[in-house]
Amino acid sequence: MSLSAVDDRNADQIAYWNGPGGHHWTDRQQLQDLVLGPVSAVLINRAAPKAGETAVDVGCGCGATTFDLAKRVGPDGHVTGIDISEPMLNRARELAPGGASIDFILADATVHPFRPASTDLLFSRFGVMFFATPAISFANMRKALRPNGRLVFACWRTPRDNPWMMLGLQQAYKHVPKLPEMKPEDPGPFAFASEERVHRILSEAGFARIEMERVDLALDIATGRGLDAALESVLTIGPTSRALEGQPPDKIAAATQSIRDMLKDHLKGDTVPLGGSIWIVTAANGG
Repeated sequence: MSLSAVDDRNADQIAYWNGPGGHHWTDRQQLQDLVLGPVSAVLINRAAPKAGETAVDVGCGCGATTFDLAKRVGPDGHVTGIDISEPMLNRARELAPGGASIDFILADATVHPFRPASTDLLFSRFGVMFFATPAISFANMRKALRPNGRLVFACWRTPRDNPWMMLGLQQAYKHVPKLPEMKPEDPGPFAFASEERVHRILSEAGFARIEMERVDLALDIATGRGLDAALESVLTIGPTSRALEGQPPDKIAAATQSIRDMLKDHLKGDTVPLGGSIWIVTAANGG
């Protein structure tokens, strides 16, 4: 299976999520769903999907939030998960509960021909910050919404507000070169950190009643399995893993020891809770 239509400006992200990024997330699917469980719980609560509603889960990945939505909308509703990552969607299809009203689409949401006015809820947990032209992407997705439809998604706030992602990277930088600097509006996990930018993008895309709520959380990167599990999490996925990729073994070993020492300071029993901070963004179809 391959993407039938893509926006060429998203080509780098498509390659990444069908390559190392997608495979890393798929390999750690169960653990990452546990780490991000507090985010999912808050986000689903804010979205308040109702029995019988239809929803589109944008950037659904391995399907955890798609399944949560399907439980809420019930057998009379329907949820479509859309993602550009074939390995992650393959895992989602494997995990999908029997009898659930769910389908998955391998597609670029920037250009996918959504059925007009067919959806009550556009939803995403960290799946919308990677578009090269986000206003165009959101305008296309908005076509799927019914006139009274709504948009609800979570995005990360700034790097400094998210030590769960950055503390390991800071330790790694004591031993290896820094990653290429990203501009604030480059596609990536922190691309929607700016309130002003998110409001501008969604307004240009035709959304109304845009609101952003800050939510601070503690994310247990050890998933209750102790220091070694926390270290594995930092080294396997996220910016620290990218910084260490391809570095000499002695540099990796030194960085690993520094990260372990740092994590020890945050160890609480078998957990390693680190701070995370998100925006929960809500908006209405302005069309």
